[in-house]
Amino acid sequence: MPRKPVSLGWGIKMEGKSIWTRNAKKGVSVRGERRKRSGKIEWRRWDPYKSKVAAALLTTNGDPSQILPEPGSVCLYLGASSGTTVSHIHDHVCGADNHHNGQLMAIEISPRMMRDLQTLAEQRKGIIPVLTDARDVNSYSTMMRGKAQWIHQDLSIADQAQNFISIAEKTLSKGGTGLLSLKAASERSIEGEDESRFARAESLLRQSSLDFIERIDIGQYQEQHVVFHVRLLQARGPDNSETSHG
Repeated sequence: MPRKPVSLGWGIKMEGKSIWTRNAKKGVSVRGERRKRSGKIEWRRWDPYKSKVAAALLTTNGDPSQILPEPGSVCLYLGASSGTTVSHIHDHVCGADNHHNGQLMAIEISPRMMRDLQTLAEQRKGIIPVLTDARDVNSYSTMMRGKAQWIHQDLSIADQAQNFISIAEKTLSKGGTGLLSLKAASERSIEGEDESRFARAESLLRQSSLDFIERIDIGQYQEQHVVFHVRLLQARGPDNSETSHG
């Protein structure tokens, strides 16, 4: 007997171990994913083997809806690649013709991947692709309509945690959600096995201004990866000083 769907938000639902997003572009698959209809709504299957965010939703020990942005949010996706996960976040945050008025910044350093992102953005209003190094915050922060309520970093670089902390402190809004998808093999500056690299990154996050929520092991879907879930409790001003908002 099929399991009853569990809503994770406006445009995302979970059915057993399957996640589906409400297709903002009916009749179109982004990467050949399965589609199905429920009344007038078309859903796209979100594959956890191709998306670390989807994998985190299925493996978190907490409420998976807390990992997701709200519809209409400003979102910052660092390391957007060809846009598979970006498209599913867009389904939820922007919706068809961006009727939620969301803004999804898709940052990517590869010109080849950027061509795919630009094509995706032409089809899905609300996605803003930017060809740049994600560590150069000034190259894209001026295009954001405000601080981000949600950030996901998925970069194959050394010092992933340190870079994530620096970017999040500059761009994330107070109370905003941050996800760091960390690949052990990219942390070349840290000696030892994967676990020691994950532990070092967790230690840095816990010592930062970010509120550490959970380390999510997504190894069953993505080898050598974990996703760290954090929140920013205190926003930073332009001079990197703490600011409060009443």
